[in-house]
Amino acid sequence: MLVDLGVRTAPVYDPATGEVQRELVLAGPADVDAAVAKAKRAFEHWSDVSVTRRARVMFKFRALLDQHTDELARIISSEHGKTLDDARGEVVRGMEVVEYACGIAELTKGEFSDQVSTGVDLHSIRQPLGVCAGITPFNFPIMVPLWMHPIAIATGNTFVLKPSERDPSVSDRIAELYAEAGLPDGVFNVVHGDKVAVDALLDHPDVAAISFVGSTPIARSIHQRASENGKRVQALGGAKNHAVVLPDADLEFAADQLIAAGYGSAGQRCMAISVAVAVGDVADQLVETLREKALAIRVGPGLDPDSEMGPVITAAARDRIVGYIDRTDATVVVDGRGHEGDGFFVGPTLLDDVTPEMEAYTDEIFGPVLAVLRVETLDAAIDLINANPFANGTAIFTASGQAARTFQRRVQVGMIGVNVPIPVPMAFYSFGGWKDSLFGDHHIHGPEGVRFYTRAKAITTRWPDAPERAHLNFPTAR
Repeated sequence: MLVDLGVRTAPVYDPATGEVQRELVLAGPADVDAAVAKAKRAFEHWSDVSVTRRARVMFKFRALLDQHTDELARIISSEHGKTLDDARGEVVRGMEVVEYACGIAELTKGEFSDQVSTGVDLHSIRQPLGVCAGITPFNFPIMVPLWMHPIAIATGNTFVLKPSERDPSVSDRIAELYAEAGLPDGVFNVVHGDKVAVDALLDHPDVAAISFVGSTPIARSIHQRASENGKRVQALGGAKNHAVVLPDADLEFAADQLIAAGYGSAGQRCMAISVAVAVGDVADQLVETLREKALAIRVGPGLDPDSEMGPVITAAARDRIVGYIDRTDATVVVDGRGHEGDGFFVGPTLLDDVTPEMEAYTDEIFGPVLAVLRVETLDAAIDLINANPFANGTAIFTASGQAARTFQRRVQVGMIGVNVPIPVPMAFYSFGGWKDSLFGDHHIHGPEGVRFYTRAKAITTRWPDAPERAHLNFPTAR
């Protein structure tokens, strides 16, 4: 882990109290240079370590994550504000990617074709890229990085992580657990910083690949800048995830799922459901059921075991979310403004009669605000979703297999749930949206993660018994 040498600092808050817990030293370009140089030196050795030994490190690392789950969850909750149960779930979902990386020997096997031409064989292998970097968001301070660096490291790369400066501490603990698992020094590096550190990584000639998760404007900018610098890039952007509720759906079940998906982690998830699309005459009953359930949510400090929803990450985030509620022309069914107590709290907010032109619909609010739009038909719901520039995840609640099949085939979104509100794929699939929710050719983790952090070589071999005369014509199989 890199010891920061910069002189600029940033406060790390306790979102439940609003108090500053620590001052984080922010890295400058020299710090990034030092981290990348260290990773580059480590790559020379780590890339030659056998795939079996790399897998064994991952097995040990996975065991340590499991052993320290509660500790890691408390670190996350204290700086992010999410509840302990939510933080534990984040650790587990990240650990699933480590479990996938434990099978790296199987995942990186090449192909072999015998006798493609007389006396000629052909095979392929996948090799690591070099120094890879991850730039990760505050909302999942352990899970999203774990979607990146275990795959990168298991495939033979070294890694520089620039976590969010808002909740940085868990990344330091991960570095310690990697070392305890036997990962050599320099293979995994943490650089704490802001845009200065990000720009230094994007421009560094020795960084081969950039992985990013964050807002769409920044994802677009990072993809462009890193690509211009010749790097491989996967940049995941923002979301406006819709859940369609048809009249034949189990409303009690659907409402429970929407409440969990809309207000879990105070809505600070890229897979949060922020729009409920009520089809036909289901709307009034759905809104009333959502209202009752939203009012019953227990809001409080994340470390309080009785809390179901914690605060948002900063005062600026709270004020931005409240501003959307202040300005809306929608019907405010449940109002989360004016939550009592210290800290950065916004209560569950439910908006009805939202239209596609409203700011509460067009913008990614990234807070505990669930908007209800009313349409007459499933076709209209699909058209609404497909017209949206974001295309991360979506869901449908229905008892009709035909409606579900129509929806999943026609909707232009990367991840779809059928009676599942947050369709985050398991680690052995890949995570990623479409349109303005993803910039680059590769989704994150799973099979596409392995492909992203490696490149292919095709090797054609011949071992002739006697010299053969070469011909000037283009070679063909014979």
